Amino acid sequence: MRLKYCRIVGASILSIPLIFAATVSSPAGSLAGSKGEVHFAPTLGSDPKSQCNVAYKAYIAASGHSAYATTFYSRVVDLYIICGTKLNAPSQKAAEETALRSCQAGLARWKVKTASGGCAISASK
Repeated sequence: MRLKYCRIVGASILSIPLIFAATVSSPAGSLAGSKGEVHFAPTLGSDPKSQCNVAYKAYIAASGHSAYATTFYSRVVDLYIICGTKLNAPSQKAAEETALRSCQAGLARWKVKTASGGCAISASK
């Protein structure tokens, strides 16, 4: 009879580290499907196949540290939305820097002047 209770107590004690391991490791999972830290809502065009829409969907689907940078959009003045992304970078800061440089390179490449003056990080994770 005594051995029966020792097994139950032993199993209960051994299950405690498993419970803690499962709860601690769950937040460190994949970032896929997460919007991350949203600094401002990105303005996406009406065409679902536009480059910025595709880039934003890829940012959401990315499983690692990623960032999405875009120009601010003024319907009255601006005709274009320029964006840049960095997917699965080693850190969130590295992703933000690369995405911002990518967006600024797009402004320089197409020689576009926006009313807002440039690019900013819209969301990062």
